[in-house]
Amino acid sequence: MAEELTRYKALPLPLRVYFLAAVAIGIVLSVYCVFGFRIKGFVFLNSGYYFLLFGIFISCVFLILPKNRKLLWYDLVLSVVILAICLYFFSKANEIAMIGWSPASTFNLILGVIFLVIVLEGCRRASGSIAVPIVAILFGIYPLIASFFPGILCGIQYSFPRAVSFYVFSEDGVLGIPGRIMGNILIGFLILTGFLLASGAGKYFIDVALALLGKYRGGPAKVSILSSALFGMLSGSPGANVVGTGTFTIPAMKRTGYPPHYAGAVEACASTGGGIMPPVMGTVAFVMAAFIQVPYSTVVVAAIIPAILYYYGLMVQADVYAAKIGIKGLPKEEIPSLWGVLKKAWPLALVIVFLIWGLIFMRWENDTPYYATGLLLVLCFANRETMITPRKFIEGLYVTGRTITTIMNIILPAGIIIAAIKATGVGAAFTSGIVTVGGGNLYLIMLIGVAACYVMGMVGLLISAYIFLAMTLAPAMIQLGGLNVIAVHLFIVYYTLLSFITPPVASAAFVASAIAGAPAMKVGLTSMRLGIVLLFIPFFFVFKPALILQGSLLETIYLFALCLIGIAFLGAGLEGYLWKLGKIQIWTRVLIIIGGFLIALPEGFSSIAGAVIVILTLVIALRRKRFKTEQSVAIK
Repeated sequence: MAEELTRYKALPLPLRVYFLAAVAIGIVLSVYCVFGFRIKGFVFLNSGYYFLLFGIFISCVFLILPKNRKLLWYDLVLSVVILAICLYFFSKANEIAMIGWSPASTFNLILGVIFLVIVLEGCRRASGSIAVPIVAILFGIYPLIASFFPGILCGIQYSFPRAVSFYVFSEDGVLGIPGRIMGNILIGFLILTGFLLASGAGKYFIDVALALLGKYRGGPAKVSILSSALFGMLSGSPGANVVGTGTFTIPAMKRTGYPPHYAGAVEACASTGGGIMPPVMGTVAFVMAAFIQVPYSTVVVAAIIPAILYYYGLMVQADVYAAKIGIKGLPKEEIPSLWGVLKKAWPLALVIVFLIWGLIFMRWENDTPYYATGLLLVLCFANRETMITPRKFIEGLYVTGRTITTIMNIILPAGIIIAAIKATGVGAAFTSGIVTVGGGNLYLIMLIGVAACYVMGMVGLLISAYIFLAMTLAPAMIQLGGLNVIAVHLFIVYYTLLSFITPPVASAAFVASAIAGAPAMKVGLTSMRLGIVLLFIPFFFVFKPALILQGSLLETIYLFALCLIGIAFLGAGLEGYLWKLGKIQIWTRVLIIIGGFLIALPEGFSSIAGAVIVILTLVIALRRKRFKTEQSVAIK
């Protein structure tokens, strides 16, 4: 996929070598600093380490992006300039940390401005959109004029030199959350992901899904859901997930009878779930862990049940739809032997199990993915299929470098947004403003947050949306409702993904539509229906934290079981088919949908009411069907 995603293959050989060497240096540097190695003369402060990483991976973005044109002279200039500036800042790291550059000297201020401009251009290239840089610029300008705004927008005003110094040289700017996320948490997972994919993990995920589910009715759709969940567990990117698995699963679904728009929607929803699928979730989950200062393993554990329920909802609807229109499984000759696949892929499976064990049980935290990568590099030689040859090793370096480069350049402008909100002190004012606008009604405030996530997600502002709402909406929800902190922040994380499958943007659905050859809007609308669990499950776990394992085990089991039952009926109603009844009439569908939702709703009276509605509806529908059958027999 190298030539599809970047222009790496088109670079002159010396620049390709430089890119790979830079990535290798970045990996070695991260190992050295994350594990706290100390060699005389090579002791790094965090700020120095972050500036080195910035220099390496911001310089790389100008070499490999954009993919649709050749390398130009100013790409090289930008690459060299940002590397030189970051090396200079690294050499002054002790001075920045001990004395502080606030405000910086004229020379350092000029370098800081150039640094910010190049960071914003790197973000534009990495994200493929001008939206994130524009938002960062607007937030960056705000402290300069904050005192002129009325009401809750009025804040502390900063001079230009102080503002720039705050963004670049303080721990509230790019050296704060963005630096910690990339340098201390995320980079290890990205290294592991790069080498897992280079060793063929993506192909084996599809093969495992085929062996497990391919023979059952609607097999290709179920394969799509399971393989996308496994692939997304590593990539965390809906778009990359659609391309990585959809090129196989969408044609297979179409071949067995799924309409093109339905096949595209299944893949779009399954791929979007990668952002909430443990153990390696989307980037915004790492931002959350750093923001609320909890171990990343805590986020992983909290996300397990909601992720299972989301994919379970997809499976139910895909199965019911297959039953409704008579879609069978794949032919035996197209289904690999599970034992044969596991014999080849067991080293990769063991590495993933080791990763989960290290994160959740051993609590190795940021060290875990490095241990897992080391284990992978050893175990991959267990058989020829997974062996990392020199060619695969170079591919692993490339994939790792491409991913780190892209994510780092997207995430760095978040430092400007965080710094601007903190510097002006408007975060607290926004919080009180949200409470006022919502009239003190917690449900209305949550709906305002959902709308904000959706709107900001439409223009690709996922991380920006999370950070802004984490600093404004989250305190309002916690203050007003006394809600669980992890649940509230996960609520925001989940709704930032909504725009990937919801028109008018629905980027994951539209990518899938191109592969499926179906109308984009039709795929988007179908995705909304298939991904319906994403619409309501965050509300459930906010009010019942047991669903994110923040309560008693007994309550967790009880609520999880209710959700499984309720989602099963909800999916059947949405697809219009029930076991023993076959295709059902519209009135039955409506009542089954309502009843299923009420059963899943984590509130005692609602669950009882839902069960009554479902039982009465089934009894009436069965009696009507039996009556019609008897009538038809009597007529004959």
